[in-house]
Amino acid sequence: MEAHYEKKESSSSKPMFNLKASNGQIIGTSELYNSTSARDTGIESVKNNAPTATIVDLTAA
Repeated sequence: MEAHYEKKESSSSKPMFNLKASNGQIIGTSELYNSTSARDTGIESVKNNAPTATIVDLTAA
C-alpha cells in the first residue's frame, strides 16, 4: 500500500523513505539514495521482497 511509504529527503538532501505501520508508526528507514528514481526502485524492492522476508525481532534482545 503506497500510504505506508513516506518519501522524504535527508538533511543532506538525499532521497530516502520511511516505512510506516498501519497506525502510522515508523517501522523502517531506508538508506540514502542518489536519485529519486533509485529511491522509488528501493520502495518497489521492499514491496516485492518484504512479504517473504524473514522477520528478526531485535526488541527482545
